[in-house]
Amino acid sequence: MGFYISFSGILTFNKAEEIREVAGFAPADKVLVETDSPFLAPTPHRGKINEPAFTAHTLARLAEVRGVSTKEMAAQTTQNTLRLFSRIESAI
Repeated sequence: MGFYISFSGILTFNKAEEIREVAGFAPADKVLVETDSPFLAPTPHRGKINEPAFTAHTLARLAEVRGVSTKEMAAQTTQNTLRLFSRIESAI
């Protein structure tokens, strides 16, 4: 269908097994990480004010779920983000 799927800090919550299941099979070229700042901070910052720097925790958990290194997941999500925003920019 061509859509992207973005994962927030909720991916790191203990009871978010269904979200992690989706994260495990979503196409690698369509996966992103995001912040819901100032809400929904990932574990280990849960209950605190969220901030963009905390996406590193979400990324690490996404990498773990997908069975790849954090470095590889960062490269993939960066590439995906750049591709998505170049599409948006060209549509304007």
